Parts: sequence; C-alpha cells; structure tokens
Amino acid sequence: MLRFAPALTIAILIGPVAAGIIGTLLPAFGYLPALGGDDFGLEPFHALFSTPGIATSIRLSIVNGLGAAAGAFLIVIAFTAAFEGTRTFTQIHRLLSPLLSVPHAAAAFGLAFLIAPSGFVLRLLSPWATGLDRPPDVLILNDPGGIAMTAGLIAKEAPFLFLMMLAALPQSQSRESRQLATTLGYRRATGWLLTVLPRVYPQIRLPVFAVIAYSISVVDVAMILGPTTPAPLAVRLTQWMSDPDLTLRFQASAGALLQLGLAVAAIALWIAGERFAALLGRRWIEAGTRSIGDGLIATIGASAMALIVTGMILGGVAIGLWSFAGFWPFPDALPQTLSAANWTANLPRAADTIAITAGLGLAAAFVAVALALACLENETRRNLAIEHRRLALLYLPLLVPQIAFLFGLQILFLLVGLDASVYGVAGAHLVFVLPYVFLALSDPWRALDPRYGRIATAIGARPARVFWRVRFPLALRAVATAGALGFAVSVAQYLPTVLIGAGRVETVTTEAVALASGGDRRLIAIYACLQMLLPFAGFLLAGAITGFAFRNRHALRTAS
Repeated sequence: MLRFAPALTIAILIGPVAAGIIGTLLPAFGYLPALGGDDFGLEPFHALFSTPGIATSIRLSIVNGLGAAAGAFLIVIAFTAAFEGTRTFTQIHRLLSPLLSVPHAAAAFGLAFLIAPSGFVLRLLSPWATGLDRPPDVLILNDPGGIAMTAGLIAKEAPFLFLMMLAALPQSQSRESRQLATTLGYRRATGWLLTVLPRVYPQIRLPVFAVIAYSISVVDVAMILGPTTPAPLAVRLTQWMSDPDLTLRFQASAGALLQLGLAVAAIALWIAGERFAALLGRRWIEAGTRSIGDGLIATIGASAMALIVTGMILGGVAIGLWSFAGFWPFPDALPQTLSAANWTANLPRAADTIAITAGLGLAAAFVAVALALACLENETRRNLAIEHRRLALLYLPLLVPQIAFLFGLQILFLLVGLDASVYGVAGAHLVFVLPYVFLALSDPWRALDPRYGRIATAIGARPARVFWRVRFPLALRAVATAGALGFAVSVAQYLPTVLIGAGRVETVTTEAVALASGGDRRLIAIYACLQMLLPFAGFLLAGAITGFAFRNRHALRTAS
C-alpha cells in the first residue's frame, strides 16, 4: 500500500489547487449557473476594474508585499553573511526558532500593541522622554501607505527565511568557502556573499517565492495592520466573497485571477532581479574588490535581527499584560491592577472555539505526518532518490496565493456537501499543513543511518517491523516536532477557515481577526494569547512524548 502514498500526497497537494483555480476561472468569466451566470463574458472584469480604489488596492498588494519579502530576505542575507559561525548567530537561532510558531495574526496583534499611538513603546517612553500625557493624534496603524503591514510581514517572514537558510547552509560547504575567501584576503561578509550565497540561494529560492506569494495575498495581517480605505486587494476580495449580494462572487472571482497574476508578476520581477544581481556579482568578482562595507552590512543585519527579536518578545509581553490588565490609563507603563477576571469571564465562552481549533489542528497534523511517513518509508524501501526539482510540488499550495484557488474550492466543497463543516475545513487545512510537515520531516528521515535497518532485515525482521521498531523510534523526535509544526500551521490558518467554513466554523484565529475591528484590547489580547499558547502546547506535547519514550534510553535520545 505504501507505493500509493506518493500519488495520494501529490493529489492532495495538486488536486485542490487545480480544482480551486478551475472553480475560480469559470465565474471570473461569468459562468456560474447556480447564480444565473449561463454565458461567458468579461463583465466580471469590467466590474472589477471599475470599482473605486481598485488601483490603490493593487498597488498596496504588489508594492508592499514585494517590499516585505525583499526586506525579510535582505535582513537574513546581511545577518548571515556577517555573523555565520559566531556566537551571535547561534544565539539568534535559539531566539528565533520558538518565534516561528507564533501565528501571523498573533504577531500582528503584538506589533499593533507596541506601535499604536497608545501602545507599549510610547508608554515606556512617556512622559519622561516624549513629554506626552495623552496619545498623539498620529495614524500609525492602518496607515494609507501600508508601512505597518509591511513591518509586520517582515517581522514574521524573516524568522522563516532564516530557518530555511539554516537548513540549507550545511549542504553549501559554507565553512570551507569562508575560510578559502579569508585566505584570499576577503572580509567576512564579502567573502560569504561571493562564495556561499551562490550555493545556498538555489536551495532557499522556493521558500523565497512562497514568501512573495504569501505577502502579496495576505489577509489576516492586512486586516489587522493594513490600510482600510481602500484595503489591499486580497482583503477586498474576501469581503466581496462574504457579501450577502451573491452577484459579487463573479467580481471576486475575477479579482482572484488578478491576484494570481500579481503573484506571478512579482515572482517574475524577482527572477529578473536575480539575473541582474548575478550580472553585478560577476563584475564584482572580476574587479577583485575585497570589501564592500562589511561593517555596514554587519550593523544593518544585527540591528534588524535584534529589532525583530525584541519586537516579537515585547509584543508577546504587551499581549500578556493586556489580557490581565485592569485599569491602564496612558501614559502609565504598566497597568494599575492585574487580574485574572478577564480570563475567567471569557475563557468559558471560548472553550468550544479552543476545542474546534485543537481538533482541526490535531486531525490535519496527524494525517499529514502519516502521509509524509508513508512517502518516506516507500522511498527508503524502494531505494528511491527524490530529485530536487520535484520539491516544487510541495511548495505548490504555498506558491499559489490562497485567495486565487480557495474561492473555487469553496464552490467545489459546496457541490459535494462539505461546505461549512469541520471536515471540509480540516481538509483545507491539510493542503497547507502537509508541505510544512513533509519538509520538516524529510531531511531528518533521510539522515538516519541505513545500517540499522539492514541489520534488522538481516536477522529476519519484516519491513513493517523494521519501520516500527527501528526507523520510527530513531526518528521519533523529528516526527513529533513535525507534528507540532503542522498543528501550529493549522492554528494559524485564517482564510481557509473563513471561506471553506462559510463563517460557521470558529477558531481562535478567526475570532481574533474578527475582534481586530473592535476596541476591546483585553478581549483581543486573550484570543491572541490563545493563538500563541496552542502552538506552544503542541511543541510541549511533542517534547513530552519524546521525553517519555526515551526516559530509559539515553543513547536513543541522543541519536534522535
């Protein structure tokens, strides 16, 4: 049965995307008989481009999305070039790893609580440094230029790209390359850019494309931090899709195709930038320049990374304080009273939402881990080598903007009776959980010493017994971690839950984003805390499982 696992996995990755795009394509050209669209035409596109403010929405999506992806990428490159192999690099790695599990919406709320006119930063600086005794009348959040949204995306995507960089560095012989560059007289950062970056970049190229596609089509972060008059394109499409006026579905479908086109255009623009950078790099090498401002690169990289880590931590502190805060007037740095009354009043009401969120996450993570293990075990038994270019299939649900195919997928689920159900939402979550789980599990699994399995086979163990008694225990820590990561990804899903669940399946993320338009910071903070605590509980459970399994097996704990 294992030989069918890769086909099933590919079908889960490709099928919903393809079906969703087809389901979006037809209404975009006016064909949706259920809503009276019996003829093909361009009316939905005419309605889309005649919508007031649509040009601004398009500009916000592509400029701010591409700017966020470029900013996160450049920060990671500058920091890695200047500090790889140092103690600072290791410390940042330890700090950023747990921050990766923080959902985008929770990170956006943390940033909002920090930089708002009455936020934590101004409270810490007032009145002794600013002279303010009341919040300034300045539009920081939801600014028309989308600066706050871009900053929030950079703060969340930089840790992801940094960890992708960490996974790629061991395969690029970075240490040997840096030593060789040093012997030739190149400074640290310059030598890294010339010798390591050309080797490591092809391995992180697909994650960079995924960040571009996500940043251009983000909804939850844009709803919390982005402008509202008009909003970025993806936010407006979501509003049209949820509008009681069903005729807006045609216009929304046309906009979804436009969103897909924006993502393709942005990635094409990035590829053009790659070629231009390669041309400049060749000229730079031919010139023999040994340094290009290493001190400036180190300063920018260290400052930006420190700002991201500090901002994420302070944002978490601000969320925690607001969830327990009593009376907290500006400019007091801390609440006058702290009380659990907010939690005791609201936690029972959120119990069902927490249960649904946990159930969806556990189901999606379990199925994803099972499929990934089946594919990897099939690869091991048949002695297959997966080509690097096939990894693009894993990134397909991440490279295609969610909003470009979820509209069509919603219509498909409606036809088969899975709309507005937890089963449909769990299936939609699986599409996005599976790539992360597979990528997290594949390298540790392939790094297992094959001699253990050969010895077990040589003494008569059947393949299934070798898997359960040898390979699975050796990879248990990686399996548990991948499951926890899949659970965290499921908790963070907003758009699939809203569209496939038709607003009837409530999770802590959908509730938190819905509360963003309100003024009750304490309630928002409680749901933001729940967003962070649920993934943290998942990783704690993963650690507890491996700790219990290896309690009497110290050598196995070390090997795993």
